[in-house]
Amino acid sequence: MVRIVNYQKRTTDEGKDFFVLELQGGIEMVKSQQTNKFYVTARKATISSTFDEQTCKALIGTELSGAIQKVVCEPYDYTIKDTGETITLTHRYEYVEENTSSTKVEKSKATIEEFMSSTPTGNTFSTNGHLVDQD
Repeated sequence: MVRIVNYQKRTTDEGKDFFVLELQGGIEMVKSQQTNKFYVTARKATISSTFDEQTCKALIGTELSGAIQKVVCEPYDYTIKDTGETITLTHRYEYVEENTSSTKVEKSKATIEEFMSSTPTGNTFSTNGHLVDQD
């Protein structure tokens, strides 16, 4: 599960304003490479929306099924706000929806195909509104 924790106003290259929703996943324990001690963090990502500011504000706190995953991307420079240090990253975090509905669709397709192939003509629907055995 992820939660909508905030929103931001952005502007397209053409000058049109839109809003993105800030999503945050559950907490994670991460071990520091420098101190070798654990700290708690949460993955965050933004997702574009078609909502106005009032709707985005009302959505804060809403939970969505899915997760925020680390995704490999083209290298880009990132400046750490606290230190001012610029580093090169090759990943970003993205919202990924749970795949429960696509599994159901595939299962339904298989069932329909099996059903249609089990009938002699492949057509079990009446054209005149009356069920007629086609033996």
